[in-house]
Amino acid sequence: MFSRKLTIERIDAAGAPHLCPIAHLDSFAMRNFTNDAIFDDTLPIADGLLEAGARVPIARLTTAMEDWFRRKSYLAPTDSLRITEAVPAL
Repeated sequence: MFSRKLTIERIDAAGAPHLCPIAHLDSFAMRNFTNDAIFDDTLPIADGLLEAGARVPIARLTTAMEDWFRRKSYLAPTDSLRITEAVPAL
């Protein structure tokens, strides 16, 4: 189910990346269990790390997570969010 490993980073105004705290990731994941089924296949595992199922679209996840983080004041107005997927080793 959780076949993908995603890194979630807050990019500050200076362009420096910071791993998003697991508490912020968990807040987003728990909120979406009841509001948007597409994100049910996400599991926060550590600061900046999220496991996700194959059907979770990264672009939509980024938009939804950034919106949620801004409403919760986890992101400053000048910050952005970057989600990258680890490429599995062959």
